[in-house]
Amino acid sequence: MPQRQDQPADGDYVQSLDRGLAVIRAFGADRPRLTLSEAAAQAGISRAAARRLLLTLQALGYVGSEDGKHFALRPAVLDLGYAYLASQPWWREAQRHIGPLAARLGHPCAVGVLDGAEVVYVAYAAPNPVAGLDRSVGTRLPAHATAIGRVLLAGLEPAQVAALLGPGPLDAFTPFTRVAVPDLLAGLAAVRQAGACLVDQELRLGLRSLGVPIMGRDGRIRAGLSMSFGLMDKPDEAAMRAALATAAAQIGQAVAG
Repeated sequence: MPQRQDQPADGDYVQSLDRGLAVIRAFGADRPRLTLSEAAAQAGISRAAARRLLLTLQALGYVGSEDGKHFALRPAVLDLGYAYLASQPWWREAQRHIGPLAARLGHPCAVGVLDGAEVVYVAYAAPNPVAGLDRSVGTRLPAHATAIGRVLLAGLEPAQVAALLGPGPLDAFTPFTRVAVPDLLAGLAAVRQAGACLVDQELRLGLRSLGVPIMGRDGRIRAGLSMSFGLMDKPDEAAMRAALATAAAQIGQAVAG
C-alpha cells in the first residue's frame, strides 16, 4: 500500500477521497470480491461509509456487482495506474530493452521505482515461467529486501532512508533478511560504492537477485533494474552485471531529469 505522505491542513484535506481510494485498495489478489462489511473492514471505515463509496465507485464504472452483495473492481481502475505510466513515457523504453535482455540472460528482469518503503515494477519480462514467482507490472515488493530497492535506497541520504523505513526491526521474509536498520544502512554504503547490489535469499528462500541503478539525464538515480535467478543457478555475475549496466544506461537515456 502506498505510504501516506505529509497530510495537508484540515481545510485542504479531502477525507472522502482518502476513503474512496482505501476502498479500491481493499481489493487484491486474495480478495477479488468483497461484501460491504468486508470492504469496510479492509478499508478501516464504517459499513455505511463503505456502502456510499462502493455505490459511487459503481456509478463511475470502477466497481461492479452482479448480485448486489459482492463487489469487484472493473477494468476502468486500470486507467488510474496507466495514468502514471503515461506520465513517465520512458517506461516503454524500459520494457523494450528488458524483453530482449531477459531472453538473452535466461532469467526474469524488472524495472522498478521507489514508492515509500516499497518498490513498484513499471516494466517486467520473463523468458520462462518461474514456479511460485508471480510478478508483473504493478507488483509491489519491500524495498529493504530486494535488489532494486537496495540500489534505490542507496541513492538517498541515510536520514531519508531512516525516515522511510522507521526505527525497525524491518519485516523478515526469510532467516537471511536484514531487519536491523543500522545494518541495512551499512550495507547501502557498500551498494553505493559498488554501483550494484546482490540480494541473496532475503525475500524468498532459493531466490537471488542482482540490481543496478538507472540514472536519469540529470545524473540522479531514477529507477532500478534487476535480474532474478535461483540459488542453484550459476550465472557469471560479472557478465550479468555488465549486461544489466548496459541496459540501464540505455534506458536512462530516455529518463528526463
